[in-house]
Amino acid sequence: MENDIDYILEQANQLLAIDSPSGFTSEVVKYLVSEYQRLGYDPVVTEKGSVLVELGGEGDPIVLSGHVDTLGAMVAEIKNNGRLRISPVGGLNANNTETENCRIYTYDHKVYTGTIQLTDASIHVNGEYNKTERTFQTVELLLDEPVFSKEDVKKLGIMNGNYVCVDPRTVITPSGYIKSRFLDDKLSTAIMLGYARYLKEEQVKLPRKVYEFVTVFEEVGHGGASSIPADAAEFLSIDMGCVGEGLECTEHQVSICVKDASGPSHYKSVSGLVEAAQRESIDFATDVYVYYSSDADMALKAGHELRHSLIGPGVYASHGYERSHVDGVKNTFLLLKAYIG
Repeated sequence: MENDIDYILEQANQLLAIDSPSGFTSEVVKYLVSEYQRLGYDPVVTEKGSVLVELGGEGDPIVLSGHVDTLGAMVAEIKNNGRLRISPVGGLNANNTETENCRIYTYDHKVYTGTIQLTDASIHVNGEYNKTERTFQTVELLLDEPVFSKEDVKKLGIMNGNYVCVDPRTVITPSGYIKSRFLDDKLSTAIMLGYARYLKEEQVKLPRKVYEFVTVFEEVGHGGASSIPADAAEFLSIDMGCVGEGLECTEHQVSICVKDASGPSHYKSVSGLVEAAQRESIDFATDVYVYYSSDADMALKAGHELRHSLIGPGVYASHGYERSHVDGVKNTFLLLKAYIG
């Protein structure tokens, strides 16, 4: 078990270190394909860029789905003073981008660094600093280059549409807390890799057919809408569990989503997950997510006929500087093993 968790944490670190906002995921996909192949599988990259892997088994096929696309931004305007206005990709929030270091990728494969700051960010100069609402009109990107005009910036090869990738700042503490941007959903994708490795290492004979499906457009709402195997009967999103006021889940548990913004999860799937967790004494919580949707929802909205649900380790401060715990990872991994058999 400890070897499984060590491997999952190693993979989480590897995935988190690769910049991959929605639409800019080719490098992380290359890494996933290489790792699945190293484990002994034959991954397929779809036209849209997702990764589909058949793990084995026969009958009642289930798709385990995570995603490796993250929040990010694009250059939306090069200002006359050489600063950049950025536009969010996915649910990136201006309130928690301020003072973040980032990388800018040009179309000719150059990479520049910079920092996102409030416009006129010196508190000794700006008397309205505390009163200014943080939006993508009031924050800007300062390049770590001697640029003082639009022309200076363009000479670097930077133009509108270049991706802006925020530093994840990944830390795993001695007490087991996992802190990073983009745990949603690279932590759960690492758990999926851990499950695939466990099957090979233990030579597990699966009681049903299992696919793993890693999507690359979840954060913009259409990751799970296509490329689902035609024989799939069930779709289980392995994503983050929500932690916050009014919810039971903690960072130490696996969350079972019973209802999200799109409606209830399939009762057969939820009751099966709860029964498996109780049978194996797994620490879990069931919760209603009011402001959440997943690839499972997108699959159903696209017209796929599937039972569906969602599980994942509890994650606090979603879409910001997120935090989970090794216990939540363990409980999610154990629930996957218990539910599938």
